Amino acid sequence: MTNEKTIKAPNGYLMLALLCILITAFILGITQENPYLIIPSIILIIAIIPGFILVNPNTSKVLLLFGKYIGTIKENGFYWANPLYKKRGISLRASNFDSERVKVNDKLGNPIMISTIAVWKVNDTYKAAFEVDNYENFVRVQSDAAVRKLASLYPYDNFEDDGKIEEITLRASVNEVSQALEEELSERLNMAGIEVLEARIGYLAYAQEIASAMLKRQQATAIIAARHKIVEGAVSMVEMALDKLNKNKVVEFDEERKAAMVSNLMVVLCSDKDTTPIVNTGTLNH
Repeated sequence: MTNEKTIKAPNGYLMLALLCILITAFILGITQENPYLIIPSIILIIAIIPGFILVNPNTSKVLLLFGKYIGTIKENGFYWANPLYKKRGISLRASNFDSERVKVNDKLGNPIMISTIAVWKVNDTYKAAFEVDNYENFVRVQSDAAVRKLASLYPYDNFEDDGKIEEITLRASVNEVSQALEEELSERLNMAGIEVLEARIGYLAYAQEIASAMLKRQQATAIIAARHKIVEGAVSMVEMALDKLNKNKVVEFDEERKAAMVSNLMVVLCSDKDTTPIVNTGTLNH
């Protein structure tokens, strides 16, 4: 057998009632000093007590008989089964796993610190009990391996000076990365009968040795991008101003005057500080 088999054990309350009768018979045999009551009742009491099984909500009991898998009780309640059965409890509740922060290299070779948060539960008790040695430790080890593999598939972030723009990055593509991590974990944990309900990146940052340099690089990239937008806007505004002046015939510029106006407008529009205008009250030449 390689799959889970769900079984339903006999009701435990009937055997509990029988146990109470046997205890009464045992007490009566002691008071009457009757060995025919004492010996059978004590043997039956010892045989019955180990057979009681209590299954709480969202838990299960895996039953074994001399190494043979009998089945799994998943329905909560009070049961009684063969006293020789070995019973192993496995929780069916959803569990959270927050991995430790590990240092790995991203797709570009940059060292980063990354951790994962996973929500999982046991779906197949047979696989969880017998396919792996310790399913909880299996979740920890495989989650660590999955997040290491995921980090090597994508870059931390895109930089314009790299010349290559990745569609998916660890920092920006949260949904895509979480889906990829969930699929990778599901594939790894399926052999242990574990269902992955959710998986996502819990912590992400550059490693300490390059964090400062990468921060400066991000700031420089942001400044360059902002300057690029400012220059594009300034050029558009200068073109619009010259077109309006020529169209409305407000003033005619020769090439020298046009160049001087363009230079002045670009200085005003691209400057980081407020400009101080100088009003010329003389002629155009002075």
